Order: sequence, then C-alpha cells, then structure tokens
Amino acid sequence: MTTAEATPTIYVDADACPVKAEILRVGERHGLPVVFVANSGLRPSRDPMVRNVVVSGAFDAADDWIAGHAGPGDIVVTADVPLAGRCVAAGAHVTGPSGRLFDRSNIGMATALRDLGAHLRETGESKGYNAAFTPRDRSAFLETLDRLCRRAKNERQGR
Repeated sequence: MTTAEATPTIYVDADACPVKAEILRVGERHGLPVVFVANSGLRPSRDPMVRNVVVSGAFDAADDWIAGHAGPGDIVVTADVPLAGRCVAAGAHVTGPSGRLFDRSNIGMATALRDLGAHLRETGESKGYNAAFTPRDRSAFLETLDRLCRRAKNERQGR
C-alpha cells in the first residue's frame, strides 16, 4: 500500500462552508490532505497539504467532482444531502458543517426529509429558513471531524 492509499483525504464542498478554518486545523493535526472544491475562487494556501479545485459554474459541478474523487475511507464535509448520499454510497465518511453525521443508517431519512422540505417550500407551506450557525454547531463539527479523522486513519492502517 502506498502512502497516498494509506492516507485518507478530506474533501470539502467549499461554497458557503462556514468551517474552512476548522477543517484546516483538524486536517493539519492529523496530517491529512484537504481538498477544497468550489465553483468560485478560493483563498490560496501555501500549505502543500491543501489543494483548491475550482470547477465550472455548471449546476452540481463541485458535487460531481467530489463524488467522483471521494472513496472508501475518505472524509467529505458537505451540507448537501444528495452529495452526502453519493459519498456514503462510495464508502466515504460524511459530515455536515454542524457536525451532523451522514451514514448508511440515516442517509435515507435525511434524503426523505430534504425532499419533504423542498416540497413544502414549493407549495408555500414553509418559508424554508435555515437555522443560524451557532458556536454549538462549530463545536459539534470539530468533535465529529476529529472522530472521523481518527476512524478513517485507523481503517486505512487496518486497525
């Protein structure tokens, strides 16, 4: 097994991601490469473990790129439930920026709730406001990402 195969990668759906700095800190602490994927410009990094990928402005281009690259044991950070579903199916560990974990046991329900919310917004039954991002969300995210990094590294090392 090569070093690249032994090291999980953290893929980030970076457009509007509120926890980029936290991802960099946790990735550095665990020695994991981080790939930020976005439709628009990203702040460059001098860190060789950080890669920025800017995709076309096409609908779901960032999602398609991430889903095409994330695989078993990698980590994906996204609030996009359909992308989370694709990455869970590919064997990746997935968390939202609020620390919400997506896995095989809950991705079906998360998808159903997302679809229900979209339907309620379309019919005018719901205004569709998102809850504000809180310090508690940031703390939960840090805890979840740290746990996923440890789990992913252990899996890749056969432990």
